[in-house]
Amino acid sequence: MKNIKLIMWMSFAFIAFLSCKTNNSTEAKTESHTDASGYNYETVTNDPTGLRLYTLDNGLKVYLSKNTDEPKIQTYIAVRAGSNYDPKESTGLAHYLEHMVFKGTHKIGTVDWEKEKVYLDKISELYEQHRAEKDVTKKLALYKEIDKVSLEASNYSVANEYDKMISSLGATGTNAHTWFEETVYKNKIPANELDKWIDVEAERFSTLVLRLFHTELEAVFEEFNRGQDNDGRKRYASMLEGLFPNHPYGQQKTIGTAEHLKNPSLIDINNYFDKYYVPNNMAVVLVGDLDFDTTIKKVANTFGKFEKKELTHPVLPKEEPITAPIVAEVFGPTSESISIAYRSGGVNTNDEKMVTLADMIMANGNAGLIDLNLNQKQLVQRAGCSPTFLNDYGYHSFTGSPKSGQTLDEVKGLLLGEIEKLKNGEFDEWMIEAVVNDLKLSQTRQYENNTALASAYFNAFIHHENWNDKVNFLNDLKKISKQELVDFANTFYKDNYVVTYKRKGEDKNIVKVSNPGITPVNLNRGKSSEYITAFNKKQSEPLQPQYVDYKTAIKEITTDNGIKVSYVENEKNDLFDMNIIFDMGSDNDKKLSLAAGYLEYLGTDKYSAEELKKEFYKLGISYYVSAGSDKTYVGLNGLKENLNKGLELLEHLWDNAKADPEAYGKYVEKIYKGRQDGKTQKGNILFNGLMNYGKYGENSRLRDIMQIDELNAINPEELVSIVKDMKNYKQRVFYYGKDVDAAVASLNTNHKIFGDLKEYPVAKEYKETETGGNVFFTNYDMVQTEMMFLAKGEPFKAENLAASTLFNTYFGSGLSSIVFQEIRESKSLAYSAFASYSNASKKGDSNYVMAYVGTQANKLEQAVDAMMDLMNNMPEAEKQFNAAKASTLKKIAAQRITKSNIFWTYESLKKRGIDNDHREAMYNTIKDMTIEDLKAFFDKNVKGESYNVMVVGNKKDLNVKSLQKLGKIKELEVDELFNYVDKKEIKS
Repeated sequence: MKNIKLIMWMSFAFIAFLSCKTNNSTEAKTESHTDASGYNYETVTNDPTGLRLYTLDNGLKVYLSKNTDEPKIQTYIAVRAGSNYDPKESTGLAHYLEHMVFKGTHKIGTVDWEKEKVYLDKISELYEQHRAEKDVTKKLALYKEIDKVSLEASNYSVANEYDKMISSLGATGTNAHTWFEETVYKNKIPANELDKWIDVEAERFSTLVLRLFHTELEAVFEEFNRGQDNDGRKRYASMLEGLFPNHPYGQQKTIGTAEHLKNPSLIDINNYFDKYYVPNNMAVVLVGDLDFDTTIKKVANTFGKFEKKELTHPVLPKEEPITAPIVAEVFGPTSESISIAYRSGGVNTNDEKMVTLADMIMANGNAGLIDLNLNQKQLVQRAGCSPTFLNDYGYHSFTGSPKSGQTLDEVKGLLLGEIEKLKNGEFDEWMIEAVVNDLKLSQTRQYENNTALASAYFNAFIHHENWNDKVNFLNDLKKISKQELVDFANTFYKDNYVVTYKRKGEDKNIVKVSNPGITPVNLNRGKSSEYITAFNKKQSEPLQPQYVDYKTAIKEITTDNGIKVSYVENEKNDLFDMNIIFDMGSDNDKKLSLAAGYLEYLGTDKYSAEELKKEFYKLGISYYVSAGSDKTYVGLNGLKENLNKGLELLEHLWDNAKADPEAYGKYVEKIYKGRQDGKTQKGNILFNGLMNYGKYGENSRLRDIMQIDELNAINPEELVSIVKDMKNYKQRVFYYGKDVDAAVASLNTNHKIFGDLKEYPVAKEYKETETGGNVFFTNYDMVQTEMMFLAKGEPFKAENLAASTLFNTYFGSGLSSIVFQEIRESKSLAYSAFASYSNASKKGDSNYVMAYVGTQANKLEQAVDAMMDLMNNMPEAEKQFNAAKASTLKKIAAQRITKSNIFWTYESLKKRGIDNDHREAMYNTIKDMTIEDLKAFFDKNVKGESYNVMVVGNKKDLNVKSLQKLGKIKELEVDELFNYVDKKEIKS
């Protein structure tokens, strides 16, 4: 499932960049061209992305854009086919098909297609019988027969051949997603591997073969279970049901229903593929280091041969207007929250423009109505809003979480109150221009990422958007007057919303899924199809790695008062990023992070806290003060032309912040409620609470906290003094931008330092405990059980980086890794499973062997046994090792460390005691490694390790015996994990 908010912001961020470089007085227009080879394409005037949009004779759309920052190409293959078009009796079909497209074709993934096909046809027939059968006993017997025939069929299949080929190219981000109107397949590849990528993708989309079907179906069930454990998804689904009582947006979940997943039809899946996976319903998107003319020829010579078919998408139901609030409730173990959503028109409507603008006036993270009136004043725990626009409709959703003692209805009233302010025009006239400029600013940053640009292209394709409309979008927003927006708000935001209450409590709609008892299928690692054998013989032009000489790439200068300024020039645009760095953090002073967070809510003798946010927003400047365990940053970024004014304003706040006892009281309440909310999040319990307990026991920085009564006893004046006193400590500056002389001049003028700078307080150390023989368990109301295995290794050694990187690629991470194949592909024991040798981020700290599996409670024993067997017996597959080795080398060769990353990468290296580009030594070491070398690394560093095992799951469903085999079980309450002994909690 797509991350909707991320996609929305990436799309908006991109649109803003378009207008940032566009002449505001000139409308962008589409122009037609013909290249030297006779291929027709379109461009858009004033389009800084340089898009060439081709339409091949078979209807395939090809989006090409060139960017040579790194020798990589972001690829997307987009299909206008999603869950909206699932047959009503086969919901979840589009998503399940997405999974199956990774399984190969009649050429990929088979050693004998004719023999395999006989079994696959039989499996298809059995599934049709299974679907029609109503008798439970006969249905189970048919499934057992499917399992038996599937095992026979696996004798002729080779699992993960597609993944092996793509991995061998050095690809990253290999994945896909399905949503309402789309299925999108993604890879980021080294530019020199474009030929091989095109060949394998053209083959992949030429035919559908439903091999290894029932094992993958179990993986989808595990994904279904993860969704049942996600209260946010449940609230979202309930919201959609209210907004769309007739349309598939609200009536057909992308994951499908449990009943439909249990009774699939392979015939329906094949029919769906044949109907929608046709060139006139698809797009190929390539953004990166490419040549236009040669690239389009390659695409035309492969994908251009696909046969065009007549296609019409179904006409979907229309919705009647919502005339009164619709109320829905969902329950689950996580903290309470509320959403209010208004249905809008879809993409390419006037609603899209008006709601986009209204959304930014309401919440832009800085100076919106919700930002200033609710979050800044700490009237709620947190609140925000975001729009989503789809082909038929869209929606504008507002979300809020209550403070301690606050009801959801009180949060609802506050959110509706801010909407009323929008309707009443209670916002400054300058805000419209400011939010448009803010979008431009964020998109300028996003455009530097080829993935964001490619995402904007495929979204335009899915939503039938003309690219010139995208280029013109922000100019259109700028033309909207305040009165027009107010008039729209009064028409749009009425009692026509869906309010969804996410309450704490038992979810009585949970679907329990039985363990079908799948027989593990054969992976046939030692076998290969003729296709992959020929594929591996194809040679690509070698790509040479490029290394960074950090000592010359990072230049230095000093301010008048002797502060060292490290800098890297921004050669791309006029944005800057300035960080004043203190090499001390909460380990040096526990109150430092508290003080840094408190500054967010303070004003000065000249400005209130809200006025300060507005002043920064007017300048297009953002600031932050952030304290980690060993570093504190005072940061400033935005438009270079306003650097001096921004730094002057930041220094004014730094020097003149005024303590506000009322704001501090609310701040402590916010911390308290944040702790309560964090206790309800299973991810926080496992990856934060249990993991820290597994590493440090009771003496961890996670548990070494100030209790609420201690926080209440602090005088807020002391915290302001801590912030102001930071200036008196040793410090350094990193600047990324143009005109470093002007930046230093601004520091000389505004960042005043007097006298000798102080040394840092001694940092507290937290000792890592030995691992082994312990099972730490926390009870949580959930469907799955999730567990982490953790073994302490030797202290960090730079010479381990090469072998551990190759080991992780081969063994534990990625779709073609040993762990993924064994746990998910062969045995269907989990949706997600991985293992890694994790190198410490600091010299002297220990490395760790880690493994994760999330599975149904009734598969736990099998999953534990399978994972422990792998962690002690690494399968040796020569071909897979060679592919992993090639992949690792190609990833290093294609990696470019540029821009501000040069400085931040060097910072992390120095922390490990490395003062050069370690990748060169890694590359040369990996180049000469053999499977025997990797086995030696495994035997020394992984095999036989003694693990602490961290488990979060539902106690009543837990198989205790399976855990007792791993060590002594200690059940830990959440408060014990996080050391929450606040008096408020004791009183209650």
